[in-house]
Amino acid sequence: MKEKTISSSLTHSHASSTYGDNPVKEGEVRLNEMGSQVLEGYTCKPVDYDANRPIMHYKTLLLLCDDERCGKAGKIDKASELRNILKEMGLNKGGNRIKVSRTGCYGACRFRQVCQVTENTKVNGNPENNALWLRHTHTFDEAQWREIFTLLSTDESLEKILDKKHFIPMKVYE
Repeated sequence: MKEKTISSSLTHSHASSTYGDNPVKEGEVRLNEMGSQVLEGYTCKPVDYDANRPIMHYKTLLLLCDDERCGKAGKIDKASELRNILKEMGLNKGGNRIKVSRTGCYGACRFRQVCQVTENTKVNGNPENNALWLRHTHTFDEAQWREIFTLLSTDESLEKILDKKHFIPMKVYE
């Protein structure tokens, strides 16, 4: 009988595919962020699928472009790096949870690597930070990301505190 190991650290979390470079191997037992056992060959897809189970609450969702140009801009796995920082800060769970998701192309390559900030305004998100677009996020260092995460978790307005150069101007059609 093989010895089973339990691990809760995920390099990637993409529930519907084998996306990521650390899928569960044969004989390994791993729990995803929701506490469910992960299916072999996947990084977070649960073994026991429950279509009625609610999704995990988030206060803020960061949609990070990870398509061809943006994904190569920083030459690192930015989403995983940000998730690790959030775990260290205790912002990966609970009422102030900040979730990072990879996206495809937004068509804003000239501002790469772009990140859209979305607040959960139905519950406890700050409307002032909803639908903000950050530019050149591949140049942000860990201290800058920690500042952004702290501001988001304490409902501070990013636009009032961060330099204008970090935001993508949005043209509104009338």
